[in-house]
Amino acid sequence: MRRTIFEEEHEMFRETARAFAEREIVPNHEKWESDGKVDKAMFRKAGDVGLLATAVDERYGGGGVPDFRYNAILNEEIMSAGVAGSGMCMTLHNDVCLPYFINLCDESQAERWMPGLCSGELMSAIAMTEPGIGSDLASMSTTAIRSGDGYVVNGSKTFITNGINSDLVIVAAKTDPSEKHRGMSLIVLSEGMEGFERGRNLDKLGLKSQDTAELFFDDVFVPEENLLGGEGNGFTSLVRNLPQERLSIAVTGVAHAQAAFDWTVEYVRERQAFGQSIASFQNTRFELAEMKTELDIAWVFVDRQIEALNEGELTATDAAEAKWWVTEMQLKLITRCLQLFGGYGFMSEYPISKAYADARVQTIYGGTTEIMKEIIGREVTGTR
Repeated sequence: MRRTIFEEEHEMFRETARAFAEREIVPNHEKWESDGKVDKAMFRKAGDVGLLATAVDERYGGGGVPDFRYNAILNEEIMSAGVAGSGMCMTLHNDVCLPYFINLCDESQAERWMPGLCSGELMSAIAMTEPGIGSDLASMSTTAIRSGDGYVVNGSKTFITNGINSDLVIVAAKTDPSEKHRGMSLIVLSEGMEGFERGRNLDKLGLKSQDTAELFFDDVFVPEENLLGGEGNGFTSLVRNLPQERLSIAVTGVAHAQAAFDWTVEYVRERQAFGQSIASFQNTRFELAEMKTELDIAWVFVDRQIEALNEGELTATDAAEAKWWVTEMQLKLITRCLQLFGGYGFMSEYPISKAYADARVQTIYGGTTEIMKEIIGREVTGTR
């Protein structure tokens, strides 16, 4: 089915994103997968060609267009190129972290941070999750206690995307440990602050080139001008930005599934078994027919949510629906695609093998499928 949400300027941006992925990421992807992180020079080059911060005001070096269609296009081209792990440093920066800076920075903070966030000189991360609490953010134990003209931060975070390479980290911490949600604030830590240590680069099932780290804070003094959005407003800010984060994951999910499907169609047309192409078997055609239908449904659903986000109408419940349904579809579809590759699908040299491993986290991070269903269920029943 023809998608109708994009205009000429979006297709020009797609050409730039596609060329950048092919030129700067694909040739280096295997090395970065082995290294466990990308070369930050690539991220800076992405800033040079305008792939970062399209929603940020032009006076800071951004694109000046708060239009999530550009974010979606970058996601799609990264997935199509088969470089999910290496491209996530950009999508995490654009889709998840930048909204906090855009919505919460005062003028002084914007002048200090925005130019680097746009140019790629400053890679961002957000640190919410702690060991042992999972999705229960209100139970976090990391604290940022007022001390003089700043805060002293203590605690730890885990599973932090861009955790090794990031220059700025938005840390969710309790400025009032006696409170749950209302005691939470957001505070920005930067590389080099005394007492701020990065732990090991975590060894994951997939997304090997996306650095994911533990972070440790031992009496880190952070000046009060690094408080983002005011004391006690952290949880509200997190809730406000989660719909875009979850939609971003859904876009990644359908784009990744589409890429896997396209690779599979090409493979079954060429691969021979019992004297004929695998594509000629009825089972193959039935499998592909079902998958194509699921993809068409997913694209329509996600495109409508992109429009809703741009119109300021995307709710937490809507985004939760896309996040759980699309990512579960993604896992099932990629598994079916791998089956059609047979034994070759189990070989790491084939992109379908990497896609299988890379996709597994999609139903977990950004809120598990179970949490998404709980959000939707509460809305439907009016219960808490």
